[in-house]
Amino acid sequence: IIPDGARVIEAPVVTPGLIDGRSVVGLAGWLNYGHDQDQLEDSEPIQPELQATDAFNGREPLLEWIRSFGVTTAHTGHAPGNLISGQTMIVKTRTGELEDAVVTPLFAIAATLGDDAMESDRSPGTRAKQLAMLRQALLDAREHADQLRRAGDDPEKRPGRDLRKEALGRVLSGEVPLLLNCHRSIDIQNALRLSDEFGFRLILDGAAEVLEHADEVKARGIPVLAHPPMMRATGQGENASMTTVARLIAAGIPCALQSGYEGYVPKTRVVLLEAAIACAYGASFADALGTITLSAAEILGISARVGSIEVGKDADIALYDGDPFEYTSHCIGVLIEGQVVSAIVR
Repeated sequence: IIPDGARVIEAPVVTPGLIDGRSVVGLAGWLNYGHDQDQLEDSEPIQPELQATDAFNGREPLLEWIRSFGVTTAHTGHAPGNLISGQTMIVKTRTGELEDAVVTPLFAIAATLGDDAMESDRSPGTRAKQLAMLRQALLDAREHADQLRRAGDDPEKRPGRDLRKEALGRVLSGEVPLLLNCHRSIDIQNALRLSDEFGFRLILDGAAEVLEHADEVKARGIPVLAHPPMMRATGQGENASMTTVARLIAAGIPCALQSGYEGYVPKTRVVLLEAAIACAYGASFADALGTITLSAAEILGISARVGSIEVGKDADIALYDGDPFEYTSHCIGVLIEGQVVSAIVR
């Protein structure tokens, strides 16, 4: 029931607020200066204890910029580039205090396999070393968790605090997934084997060559945060394709789109535009929109709040003056939790 005196806002096209499935916005800023580049700490290869909440800048102008395209929720955090680079979080794109933005303070632990996480002058320098280091870190975390269980309530027997082992222990317990950025077939195979070995929840990130393993990925129920269709097809991602999303959907593999991370200004892509390209290359309008709304919300575990326009949800809404996938259309207003956060253009 619409209450008397409610404000009426009209727009030609209304969609749920858009969701960026994987980003570094808020950690990486729009400038190329060190003071707004907190997305990657490269002093060590394994650092799961690094909290995204400690590096997130709620006043970063990039939040407002992506919101101007209708993005109301972002899964953001430490970037690919280290074997384990840190934690990720889910935020609303309202600007201001951290507490006003956070939806999920810890969503996943972010890791990377392949050339992007190799070092020329220190470990890991090969794929075998990458997997050995990951196994050892997970084994150490398992032993730490076992010690805690054996100690029970006896403070004398409890091991000392270890933030690194505690973070990976949450992966091993299934509390949070391991978000593994990998593109090449060999690295996707290694990710699947490691997941089988330790039994953790796996989300594939990027995954340019994932369709070579479609049957295994589908059988395991592993979701994919697919690479942006317009990602530069070079290096690890040389086999990226603008048809990846459409083919994942056709194969029945849960997938969402992401803006990813770019090393150049303005440091982020726009998932609205990436979804438009996915639509142009084989995905239906509904499926392409789903990769940045409901499908993304389901993979991120927030579909009870966002991803569709339904009674009881957060009322995150994007308004457009035409087809949102048409480049001449504009986002003319954005609401987050029922509040107008971007101006309504009349």
